[in-house]
Amino acid sequence: METALLFPGQGSQKPGMLHCLVDDPAMHKTLDDISDMLGSEVRLLDSPEALQSTVTVQIALLATGVATARALQRNGLDCSAVAGMSVGAFSAAVIAEAIGLPDAVRLIRSRAEQMESLYPSGYGMGAIVGLNERQVSDLVRSAHSDQFPVFVANINAPRQIVIAGSVEGMQHVLAKALTQGARKAELLDVSVPSHCPLLAPVAESLRTQLASMRIEPPKITYIANVNARAVRTAQGVAKDLADSIAHGVRWHDATTVAQELGCELFLELPPGHTLTDLAKENITGVVAHAVAEEPFCSVLRRAKVC
Repeated sequence: METALLFPGQGSQKPGMLHCLVDDPAMHKTLDDISDMLGSEVRLLDSPEALQSTVTVQIALLATGVATARALQRNGLDCSAVAGMSVGAFSAAVIAEAIGLPDAVRLIRSRAEQMESLYPSGYGMGAIVGLNERQVSDLVRSAHSDQFPVFVANINAPRQIVIAGSVEGMQHVLAKALTQGARKAELLDVSVPSHCPLLAPVAESLRTQLASMRIEPPKITYIANVNARAVRTAQGVAKDLADSIAHGVRWHDATTVAQELGCELFLELPPGHTLTDLAKENITGVVAHAVAEEPFCSVLRRAKVC
């Protein structure tokens, strides 16, 4: 069975997530390596207090995703494609061997620090369920202003759209969405306006940093955030890792591409299950499972490894 590995982004974090991983040599080595890179123990980054920081959250998500994926690979899992939501794209790139883990740690730390410093308060993201992309785009255009900017960010599903920007601007859009028939419209537990033009300076910084790093053609097909295309070149991976912070994520299209590539099994890496839920609700003909919610041996059986 052809398998795609899906790596969740910020918002999927939860306390204790680094202490709920499979007991496997590959997992332990990965966490030890990241601790050495950080100069501190990565396993301490999953406390409720630590997870208040965007920097901590993003590094912890990289650690959980890469450690678990390497454990799966050590036990015989082969995957045909990888895709990561937002910061999850860095985990996907590491597992595809397009970028080294030390460089991913450096990039994520820089990315998150800049995100926090640019917009320390008053900005974030919100989700609208029940309206389509055109409807949400119309609401965003009517609400956007220089004082209270708001943008369409992620297309998670045909009727699950994420917006980003100032809290005031988003609240206006969310309230209007409810009057137009949205089933849900609420702010997310994300304190920065990711995937919109407000973070263009971060994208430019990442481009500069990536230009000095060794990026390889991915050994596993990497599906991009920005255009949802299958990427097989080093330049394509580097461009997506840099650009996606300032552009919307076309997640539904990305998972559709994974299916078109022949992937029948989607495995979502810890700690999340949101990407699994999205696949089950919106992609027909695939089986999706959240690794964090099943015994490790069951995950391997589903992938027909054991």
